[in-house]
Amino acid sequence: MEAESEPYVRLASLRQLHRGMADMNTARSLADTLQTVADGVVDALGYELACVNLVRPDGDLVVAAFSGNAAAEALITGRVGSRESWERRLSMGESWGDLIFIPHTEGWVLDDDDVPQWYTDGPAPRFEDEWHPSDRLFAPMYAPGPQGGGAGELVGVLSVDRPRNGRLPGAWGREALQMYAFQAAIAISNARLRSNMQRALVRLEREQQALRASEESFRQAFEYAPSGMAVAEMGGDQHGRILRTNDALCRLLGRPASAMRRYSFSDLVHPEDIGTLLRTSAEGGRAELRLARRDGTYVWVSLRNSVVADAADGPRFLLSHVEDIEDRKRRELHLAHRASHDSLTGLPNSAELRARLSARLCRQRPSVLPAAVDEAMAAFESFDSQDAAHGPPAFDRGHDFDFPPEGEGLEGYDHHVHAIAPDGDRDDGAKGLAVLFCDLDGFKSINDRFGHNAGDAVLIEVARRLSNGVRDGDTVARLGGDEFVILANGLGRADAQDLAVRLRNEIIQPIRAEGRAVRVGASFGIGWAHCGMTADEVLKSADERMYVEKRSRPKQHRRAG
Repeated sequence: MEAESEPYVRLASLRQLHRGMADMNTARSLADTLQTVADGVVDALGYELACVNLVRPDGDLVVAAFSGNAAAEALITGRVGSRESWERRLSMGESWGDLIFIPHTEGWVLDDDDVPQWYTDGPAPRFEDEWHPSDRLFAPMYAPGPQGGGAGELVGVLSVDRPRNGRLPGAWGREALQMYAFQAAIAISNARLRSNMQRALVRLEREQQALRASEESFRQAFEYAPSGMAVAEMGGDQHGRILRTNDALCRLLGRPASAMRRYSFSDLVHPEDIGTLLRTSAEGGRAELRLARRDGTYVWVSLRNSVVADAADGPRFLLSHVEDIEDRKRRELHLAHRASHDSLTGLPNSAELRARLSARLCRQRPSVLPAAVDEAMAAFESFDSQDAAHGPPAFDRGHDFDFPPEGEGLEGYDHHVHAIAPDGDRDDGAKGLAVLFCDLDGFKSINDRFGHNAGDAVLIEVARRLSNGVRDGDTVARLGGDEFVILANGLGRADAQDLAVRLRNEIIQPIRAEGRAVRVGASFGIGWAHCGMTADEVLKSADERMYVEKRSRPKQHRRAG
């Protein structure tokens, strides 16, 4: 662009400037924009060399584009000048509006700073407005200020050299370079924004792809897991409501997925396990409990809950893993039953009998009983045959506590109801825990005459008759051999004697064993359990009374065979 006075700017010069600015704003990338800016200085503004020094995130300036000389471009492109050196350059020299001109007479002081620069050769100026090879002209590029205000932050600096006409730029040339630098700053800022947006979009797309891949992996892991999986709400009025289930859980419970979404786990859990479920679902964790199938049966499962968030600040859910442990539970119960029950008759064995009896007794025998002891004793009538897997009922625990010394009363110890016994041989109306010791008469001769298979058949039938002859809350146990023990709570002395008679009458009825009818007799001894005794002492007392009763009966009344 030739140096022209302002009133006589040629239309061709304006076209060149307009074309250069248009090219800047249509570049496709930041790198293209920077190179277009440098090329426009040469092509549209008429300078032989142009350099774009771009501000980096750390504040220093890097040579990002060069135009006009391939050798100089290879020499300095990519080199960095410190922000301190650049600020020194922009603060000295002559201010031509927004431009900074440092004449050759002053520029020598900059020869040793770290700003990348090139050196051009040429003759010394012959007249006043001629360009000297060591003259320097800079056009700072400032981003537009907020909301269209004044200059914003520094984007970069345009360095130009050697106008083609060899003269210092006039008023029009300076104005054109200023306008060009202003538009270049806008173009570079927009290119950076587009570049950042493109990087953000690429990153977002990658994150979305990773999220979709993660969701698909979770979906496949969830849907095709061999054990049950469910997602349930956490917190609020709908806490525990099932939102999603996999096919394995639907098969396990025999319920379709659409029906499962109408329930929460509290609707499906066994009533006895509801407390376990609530403790587990409140904070996550693991529990073993029973869930209801569609046919009304229950299945033992291991329920593992994990608390997960939908997003950083999104709602939280419970991810439940449901594993079928029915077979393991059945084996555990079977092993526990075998450990506590007689393998032949299925009755509680000696160890279980002593455990149940000990559970009724504490170490201290009270001398003063509370007035409501009869009501408390009645609570034991609900005691049923517990196997080793469940233990004694909840109200029948706590016997390891020390009780107050005799005569100090029982205040503060109402968690235990003392076992008492009728007084002496008379029936005083007291009711207690009767222990009936039963020994079969003539059983040995059946074993000797007909073999052990016949003897086993007799024992099994006697066990059945004894079990049928007592109340649901009573215990019938096989102590060993042909000895049985019955624990019957809440009986008076006459009640216990009537029970012994009834059971004896049941036992002496003929029994089919190995294709023949055989008979056995039965001798009963009645002992009474009360606190202060051990289980062995109670059993020994009943055993002694049984032998007294056996010796008192004539031999002809002890039928067998």
